[in-house]
Amino acid sequence: MNITEILQKAVGAEASDIFLIAGLPVTFKCHGHQERQPGDRLLPDSISVLVDEIYTLGKRERTNLERGLDDDFSITIPQLGRFRVNVFRQRGSLAAVIRVIRFGLPDPVQLGIPEAVLSMADNKKGLVLITGSAGTGKSTTLACMIDRINKSRDAHVITMEDPIEYIHRHDKSIVTQREIAIDTPGYPESLRSALRESPDVILLGEMRDYDTISAAMTAAETGVLLLSTLHTSGAANTINRILDVFPANQQQQVKIQLAQILKGIVCQQLVPAADGGLVAAFEVMKSTVAVQNMIRESKLHQLESVMQAGAADGMCTMDGSLLQLYKEGKITKDTALLSCVNYENMVKRLG
Repeated sequence: MNITEILQKAVGAEASDIFLIAGLPVTFKCHGHQERQPGDRLLPDSISVLVDEIYTLGKRERTNLERGLDDDFSITIPQLGRFRVNVFRQRGSLAAVIRVIRFGLPDPVQLGIPEAVLSMADNKKGLVLITGSAGTGKSTTLACMIDRINKSRDAHVITMEDPIEYIHRHDKSIVTQREIAIDTPGYPESLRSALRESPDVILLGEMRDYDTISAAMTAAETGVLLLSTLHTSGAANTINRILDVFPANQQQQVKIQLAQILKGIVCQQLVPAADGGLVAAFEVMKSTVAVQNMIRESKLHQLESVMQAGAADGMCTMDGSLLQLYKEGKITKDTALLSCVNYENMVKRLG
């Protein structure tokens, strides 16, 4: 099979990812499970041919690859879909992992994204963070939030993505999408530039280091709504991750700054559904006076109790979300126990 045939087959199989790795046949990830495709194991030479075809489809130069670097980019095939490609080397041969992104925007109702999460897009300013490990759907949640803004108010939305996944057409808002390394050198540079482009909403693909986090917090202070992601689990861990990138002598000032600008943190994970496939669980923390005080006073261990008591405000702990999914019959008891944060407490709550 050539690369186009592989991509077509993956879309038909509703695969989320495609693995091209030497020593294995073409492998799809469907509903959280690997499915090896019929055919011979891929050899280094055959993968090299497929990688060449990927670069041709993407109209990309192999500059990064020839410098010994990994390469990230996206390709679009009309009437088929968009694909996010990562090309790298392993065991001395080329390899590629391709994320399948279908045309059109995701449906938050179908994906089970609660209103408490989507409503964070209604903030006019401040910082909203979507967190979780890789592959848990953070980009999809952000796409739904941007779509909500685009359909509901006239704003200039600037996204900075690496690479661009979902394409947003201009609706009530103007949506400007910039791809890192193609449209702009990097996140900090793009952020500094964005503040001169009359933004109302900024989507920052990832807050990954001191420069990006510092620039993002500064941008959020200017009166725009800034949406971003972190590879963290839980609200307290997310706040600690932000604080830890700053020198110790700056952390108290950063706590005060963060307490003022933070509007909410969503942590999500995908867990096996009772009927096969995957279902999303969401922890939701919204900024209240109590939460702001806890950030300022370094009492982050108390955030969980605030989320448990804040159901009326749309807040929910991860364990609370899992328990609700179990009660609705969407996941099994074993899944709830394997995915929970506090095992002993979950055992009691499950009865």
